[in-house]
Amino acid sequence: MRWQGRRGSGNVRDRRGAGPAVIGGGLGGTGLIVLVVYMLLGGDPSAILPGQGTGLQTGGSDRPVDASSDELSQFVSVVLADTEDVWRELFAERGLRYAEPTLVIFSGQVGSACGFQSAAVGPFYCPGDGTVYIDLSFYDTLHRRFGAAGDFAQAYVIAHEVGHHVQNLLGISDELDARRQRAGQREANELSVRLELQADFLAGVWAHHAQRRFDILEPGDIAEALGAANAIGDDNIQQQTQGRIAPDTFTHGTGEQRVRWFTLGFETGDIDQGDTFAAQRL
Repeated sequence: MRWQGRRGSGNVRDRRGAGPAVIGGGLGGTGLIVLVVYMLLGGDPSAILPGQGTGLQTGGSDRPVDASSDELSQFVSVVLADTEDVWRELFAERGLRYAEPTLVIFSGQVGSACGFQSAAVGPFYCPGDGTVYIDLSFYDTLHRRFGAAGDFAQAYVIAHEVGHHVQNLLGISDELDARRQRAGQREANELSVRLELQADFLAGVWAHHAQRRFDILEPGDIAEALGAANAIGDDNIQQQTQGRIAPDTFTHGTGEQRVRWFTLGFETGDIDQGDTFAAQRL
C-alpha cells in the first residue's frame, strides 16, 4: 500500500504509556479467543464484557500522532486521513456533513463510553463517543493467529471500524439496536451479522474511492484484505477454536460472506448497493 509521505489525520490520539496490561480479566484461554474474535472488526465490547466505568484513561498523554511517532502509528494516521477524505466527499454528495471519528491508540487497557476494556477485546468502535480504539499489538495477533499479514490487511481493519462510524452517523446503528431489543437471540445474531457485513461492504467502498483518489493500491493489496476477511469469518474461527461450526451463533458472517460484501463495495464504490438488511442472500 502506498502511504508514506502523505497526510496524516489530526484525529488520532496516543494513549500508550499505561502500567501493566490487564489482559482478559479472569477469562480462560478459550474465552479470550472468543472475545477477540467477537471484537475483531466491530463488535460492541459492552455486549460481552461488563463496563467498569466510562471515560477512563489508563496513562499516556493523549497526545496527537505526528511525524515523530513510530511507523505503524503514522500508518494508522494516514489510513484514517484517507477515510476522512473519502467519507467527507461521499457524504457531501448526499447533502450530509461527515463528522470525523477520533481514533485512540492504546496499550493494554483503555476507558471509553462503552466501558473499561483490555487489549483482549481487539479493535473496536464505540458509538457512545464516536471513537475507534486499537492496541497496535493486535496486528501481530492478526498475522500470527489468523495468518492475515500485510499493510492493506491492517488498513482494512481500520476501514471496517470506520464503517461502523458511518453506520452510526446514518442512524443505522440506532435502528439496529432498537430491533435487537425486540428480537430473540437467533434474530439478534442475524442482525449483528448484517451489520458487520455492511461494515465490510463500506470498507470496500472506501478502498474503491481511496484508490481512485490517491492510487494507494499495490499488487497483492486486495488479496491481503480478502485474506483477512476470510480468515476471520465466523465459520473459520469456530472451526479453528471449537472444531465445529454453529451457524445460529454467528455474529459477523462467514469468511465467504465477508469477502463477497467487501468485494461488492470495492467493485461498485456505491453506498446504495450495500443494504445488507434488505438482502435476501447474505
